[in-house]
Amino acid sequence: MSTPTGSKLPRAFYARETLTVARELLGMHLVRVANGRRQVGRIVETEAYKGPEDLAAHSARGRTPRTEVMFGPPGHAYVYFIYGFWHCLNVVTAREGVPHAVLIRALEPLEGIEDTTHGPGLLCRALGIDRRLNGADLAGPPVAEGLWLERPVEGGRRPRIGRSARIGVDYAGAWARKPWRFYDRESPYVSTVSAAVRRRARAAL
Repeated sequence: MSTPTGSKLPRAFYARETLTVARELLGMHLVRVANGRRQVGRIVETEAYKGPEDLAAHSARGRTPRTEVMFGPPGHAYVYFIYGFWHCLNVVTAREGVPHAVLIRALEPLEGIEDTTHGPGLLCRALGIDRRLNGADLAGPPVAEGLWLERPVEGGRRPRIGRSARIGVDYAGAWARKPWRFYDRESPYVSTVSAAVRRRARAAL
């Protein structure tokens, strides 16, 4: 069954304070259309990165070919490759020239997604997101295929928001303790939920 189509998030949504965007992305839909196949996931976990001061952000290292997208206009995809295996999807936020971004950490599958999505690398693998989408305009004119974010139709389930320190950034010193991770406390698809809880939730569905 197809997920009802909502309104595409405009550039103004991304061009705001990064923590606000990270929190309000919860419950929004990530849409990937490729080769005529539509995949939709509900965002249930995010992390904010506010370089160059934030030592956990890639942009703390300055403006490089890798981080160039982060310094550009908001509403673009920043996709990077780590550990020689995983791709990760971020959305660029704040104003142009301010290298902030929000990492999409987990999705709740809604349509066309067969693989696991409870982690940033897993969701990119499940939706076929890789470096070819780095710099993609998430807020551009409507397209038949590509990557974008939508606001769910009226009456969509509202997230119960929790927050914590970010995951896997211990190297960043005091910045690692910033409570800049946001998640839906009622979703079994958050990356830190146990496998047993996730299995029970799937069985109930």
